[in-house]
Amino acid sequence: MRETTPDLTRISKYMSLILRHKPEVIGIKLDAHGWADVDALLAGISRRYPIDRDILEEIVRTDGKQRYSFNEDRTKIRANQGHSIQVDVELPVTEPPETLYHGTAERFAASIEAQGLLPRSRLYVHLSPDAETAEKVGRRHGKPVIYLVNAGQMRRDGYLFYLSVNGVWLTKEVPARYLKRLLP
Repeated sequence: MRETTPDLTRISKYMSLILRHKPEVIGIKLDAHGWADVDALLAGISRRYPIDRDILEEIVRTDGKQRYSFNEDRTKIRANQGHSIQVDVELPVTEPPETLYHGTAERFAASIEAQGLLPRSRLYVHLSPDAETAEKVGRRHGKPVIYLVNAGQMRRDGYLFYLSVNGVWLTKEVPARYLKRLLP
């Protein structure tokens, strides 16, 4: 059933599902780089939520996590990172700072300390530039645990890092030997 007034939070969550995980829920396909046709996205979302180009622009502009980007002529849109489907968002390999951070819930700590950070359902492990951001991420999942990641040593050891346009650091994995638990 289609809503009559726009709820930007709900629409944004639905867009996240479509652009990161399941474009087929509205019958669209993403190209190899994760781009979706804006008109097709609007048509698909409008079957469930009231949306037009102005609402879409507002969601992209005001999203606190800067999840979405338009191409230059604004005919295509994509999620900046966090995909569980195979796409290449064309991020260049980037030299990381010496330390990065990862926030998660306490219930995952034993597994992380044994296996390191693995992408699970996503293509990359997500890392934060500072402990405060990592703690916010961890709180979204429960009682937070923060890990310091020795990113500089990982890079010297051959691991690759990417920086998404919204400031999230990405890597394929973080072995446990590069982690130090900070909180609690």
